[in-house]
Amino acid sequence: MKRFPFVFALLAATLADACLYKDLGNTRMWLLAPLSTVMCTFSFVAILRGFHHNTFMRVLPLATMFFIVPKIIFMVFSFSGTRHIGLLAASSAIIAMGYGYFFGCRNIKVRHVVCKSDILPKDFEDYRILQISDLHLGTSFYGYSFMKKLLKRVEDIHPDLIVFTGDLVNTDVEEAFPFIRYLKKIQAPNGVYSVMGNHDYCEYSIKNTWKRKQTRSTGKEPYAVRGRRVLHYLERKMGWHLLLDEHAIISHKRPGESGKGEIALIGVNNIAKFPFPVYGDLGKATEGLPPGMFKILLSHDPSHWKMGVVHKTDIALTLSGHTHGGQLKLGRFSPIRWMYREWGGIYTEDSQILYVSSGLGGSVPFRLGASPEVNVIKLKRA
Repeated sequence: MKRFPFVFALLAATLADACLYKDLGNTRMWLLAPLSTVMCTFSFVAILRGFHHNTFMRVLPLATMFFIVPKIIFMVFSFSGTRHIGLLAASSAIIAMGYGYFFGCRNIKVRHVVCKSDILPKDFEDYRILQISDLHLGTSFYGYSFMKKLLKRVEDIHPDLIVFTGDLVNTDVEEAFPFIRYLKKIQAPNGVYSVMGNHDYCEYSIKNTWKRKQTRSTGKEPYAVRGRRVLHYLERKMGWHLLLDEHAIISHKRPGESGKGEIALIGVNNIAKFPFPVYGDLGKATEGLPPGMFKILLSHDPSHWKMGVVHKTDIALTLSGHTHGGQLKLGRFSPIRWMYREWGGIYTEDSQILYVSSGLGGSVPFRLGASPEVNVIKLKRA
């Protein structure tokens, strides 16, 4: 069912190509029209077949935004006999996409949310967690100025705890090297904790594709394995506590009171639905934690919440990213909702809460209506 929107869009694009053939079929310019449809189709099929290379991940959304959508808009107006209006509407769509590509991906917003629970220790009343997600450091246009802006946002918030919910890099671990000095400055009194996202496993790198056969024949360590091992080292060097199917106990004392309250912070490797692989083990990560303790889970993909958290555990709050809010949002609508039921904001089922951050970056440097964001989660007793 989740594949239907893409199949429908490709069929509509093919129909739009046929419509354009009437006007441009006698010129070589018409060849540009079906080229984008062929590129999208090839990328879509490759992803479905398990080839999650970053090239396919970028071609599909970029070609869709700048070619498929404008073609479909033009076709709709052409059928109604208003081609001039269709040309204007298609041009407006391209301008809007261009704004999202060059400017929309730079404006960082701060989102605030309150999460209430009746099992929260009183020492954690008004405790503030800053969630950062999906930096995708290798994506174009995310440079030093963007990182400086992010640091300024963090310093202005003064959170008690900072969590990073995955996808630090885009394809290669080397993408993180120029930004280590900035990431080391992200600090909080109770520390910075992180988990791995699907991109952090370095399996989308073209180097991993080229060297796969070589490593099989020589017995050398696969590029992806080496990449994530280096990434683990870098995160710890930055002072971040990387949780790999494990948990940490966070202690906090309110001013003027004796004793300390405790909560559990759980971090799992990526757990997701097809086409993304499953690496994590929630049972291992929660081993030894007592029932009734207030628990926060860091899990990159929000689909894990329905798969293995809600009604299956006593985890009170889950923090996720991954969806990027679709990177395109018109009012309350985003096309990502066709793929994920929980794709942005807060979701509650009985006494369990999920919060999904739209994150900061993406495989493609584009944001329109779904601005890059950091999230301040304030804990309150119900």
